[in-house]
Amino acid sequence: MSKSVAEIKQEFEKAGEKEWPLLWERYSTDERSGVINIIKKYQKKFINLQEERARLVSMRKYEEQYRDCRLICGIDEAGRGPLAGPVVAGAVILPADCEILYLNDSKKLSAAKREQLYDEIMEKAVAVGVGMAGPARIDEINILQATYEAMRAAVFDLGVKPDILLNDAVTIPGIEIPQVPIIKGDARSVSIAAASIIAKVTRDRLMVQYDEVLPGYGFARHKGYGSKEHIEAIRELGPTPIHRRSFIGNFIGG
Repeated sequence: MSKSVAEIKQEFEKAGEKEWPLLWERYSTDERSGVINIIKKYQKKFINLQEERARLVSMRKYEEQYRDCRLICGIDEAGRGPLAGPVVAGAVILPADCEILYLNDSKKLSAAKREQLYDEIMEKAVAVGVGMAGPARIDEINILQATYEAMRAAVFDLGVKPDILLNDAVTIPGIEIPQVPIIKGDARSVSIAAASIIAKVTRDRLMVQYDEVLPGYGFARHKGYGSKEHIEAIRELGPTPIHRRSFIGNFIGG
């Protein structure tokens, strides 16, 4: 007696991707539309996974180039542009054989996907560090210097000393570790992409918390960026302690 479509579907769901080709070969002569659709679905998933792994290989170019270095650390930041909140830096050291599917520049990912990848990075990474500089510090030393400060703090927070830093576009002053600045590195290096996700998720979660204690500004929605809603709130309610005074002078009359 042949299996029902529901049973075959369950069989595919329980199987690993290495078993999918065996299953669609097994049921290739089944002419039921439900089975045909199941096979097509898993053939597409199989192809998509192959393409994703090929993309990740290309994103390991720099990690392979510096594979003689035992601890390769990716560095990136989130929050240089907003009107409120800190600038946050992430530092991530991944194992040499680490595979995290769909790892990418955090800006290219949905919030839900970033959260999912954040948990996977935290689980698989050799070390993760986070550093930040608050609004007052940004106003004091300017956003670029505050970003460097946050990056240095993230490296220190790792708890181990990396052999090399792969940075998203910048060279961080005040660090003796060899550095490689990579333009658009968050889309070209798995280590930097992981760091960008850590920084972005950490900052977004913080802005959601700020929204709870400073209601009326919409921090949970715009995360401190200069949206129309945010600018109108600043003009109506005035600045908060987490606003960057050097960024909002045009909206509060200096």
